[in-house]
Amino acid sequence: MFSAIQRVFRTPDLRRKIGFSLAIIVIYRLGAHVPTPFVSFPKVQECLREGGGTQGLLSMVNLFSGGALLQLSIFALGVMPYITAAIIIQLLRVVIPHFETLYQEGQSGQAKLTQYTRYLTIALALLQSTTLVTVASTGQLFGSSVQACQQVLTNDAWWAQMLMVLALTAGTGLIMWMAELMTEKGVGNGMSILIFISIVATFPAAMWTIKQARGWDTFFLVIVVGIVIITLIVFVEQSVRRIPVQYAKRIVGRRTYGGTSTYIPIKMNMANVIPVIFASSLLYIPALIAQFNQPAAGQQPAQWVVWINNYLVKGDHPIYWLLYFVLTVGFTFFYVAITFNPVEISDNMKKYGGFIPGIRAGRPTAEYLDYVISRITTVGALYLGLVALIPLVALSTVAANQNFPFGGASIIIMVGVGLETVKQIDAQLQQRHYEGLLR
Repeated sequence: MFSAIQRVFRTPDLRRKIGFSLAIIVIYRLGAHVPTPFVSFPKVQECLREGGGTQGLLSMVNLFSGGALLQLSIFALGVMPYITAAIIIQLLRVVIPHFETLYQEGQSGQAKLTQYTRYLTIALALLQSTTLVTVASTGQLFGSSVQACQQVLTNDAWWAQMLMVLALTAGTGLIMWMAELMTEKGVGNGMSILIFISIVATFPAAMWTIKQARGWDTFFLVIVVGIVIITLIVFVEQSVRRIPVQYAKRIVGRRTYGGTSTYIPIKMNMANVIPVIFASSLLYIPALIAQFNQPAAGQQPAQWVVWINNYLVKGDHPIYWLLYFVLTVGFTFFYVAITFNPVEISDNMKKYGGFIPGIRAGRPTAEYLDYVISRITTVGALYLGLVALIPLVALSTVAANQNFPFGGASIIIMVGVGLETVKQIDAQLQQRHYEGLLR
């Protein structure tokens, strides 16, 4: 293992790529601690020390920003606008035929889709930054009654808030540019690595919270359980159902085409963390509506507001767990149904003379693929729903927060990005030394 690491840094090209990626990561983490104009950094820190925090979707945004959201830094929005824009563009392929046409055009069409994603990212960043500044100015960002949490802005004039919105939007644009630079000149997918770094940055604080609340015994027990969870997730994420495909021989002139065997890889978790994000977003809507329907002083809140505050805000009630699990499972089936089209795959196979052994080409192949993907998605959806519940269970058992590092979207992203980055480094080593990191 150590000899493989030495080979990584002895390879000039690979060493330069890793160094460039590390430089981008350092800049990204420094930007997460640079406060936005007209934000009182001491009051923000005081509010964080007093236990102010977020729930639901804002908690996930804070996780993906590496804690920058609660610090109201210039990188407060993190990568969430880009993730949201990429998901929207991908889903719009089903609704807008032009987007599907661009996707099928190859590299040139996908370059246009990437450009649309960038424009939508800036638009979403502008919208989300406006919402963030408005929530911060009203003192509702931290959900705390501490006086410092109500006065984190030093100037609430309209021009000051506009300047804050522009700074947050520019921060998102800078993150997007750095991620694309890392993808082009560094190692791995830049956006994925920045998400990975954001999650890892919150890891020590989350674990230290458990130690302070429960002591060293629970702390080490959580680490052991976390190692087991990571091992199981690696096993599931690496699980692939290979559907064999045979291509018939074709003779064109003096050349013979086809006659090869390949397979269609179908992962158990094809939806990745998208259903978890969808479920969190949907469950945050009732809490957001209830937050803006608080009664005046001396009046009793409505019954539906009380019910939402008791069962759908803190995330520690079995009703919330059940809804979260059901929504995650449902969105998994929904997302896989949109992104995996058995009819399209069957038509492409038939077009190039491919067939699944024992299955007739055309409609029978599409039905067979639909049958296989339904069975695999059922197991994958249940797995994803259970992993998503781990932070909520930890919230009630070991005094963790919703950013518990050994569960939910965080652990899936950490494992997935880590495996993919190691594979890319291994492939580049094999091109130069015929021996990589993995043996």
